[in-house]
Amino acid sequence: MAYCTNCGHEISDQAVVCPNCGVPQKEVKATSSKDNGSLGWGLLGFCFPVVGLILFLVWRETQPNNAKTAGTGALISFVLGVISAIISAIAGVGAAF
Repeated sequence: MAYCTNCGHEISDQAVVCPNCGVPQKEVKATSSKDNGSLGWGLLGFCFPVVGLILFLVWRETQPNNAKTAGTGALISFVLGVISAIISAIAGVGAAF
């Protein structure tokens, strides 16, 4: 059993509204067991950075751990791509001489 957040009357755990005073009860946000930030989402974000970015933007409020992992994978992939491009450009310029 639970208690009303307004009047303190004993109510059912599943009550949405207190039957005594009629005040809506706050919903308890259940944390998703699927929001564990697994390495698979990071790997997906790394291999497909656009997908990682989209998942980050879609999940950032509902599944923050998965969003962070997918976004981190995408960010790492992007940074390594930029570093690789810079090294290739420097090596290409050096080979021209």
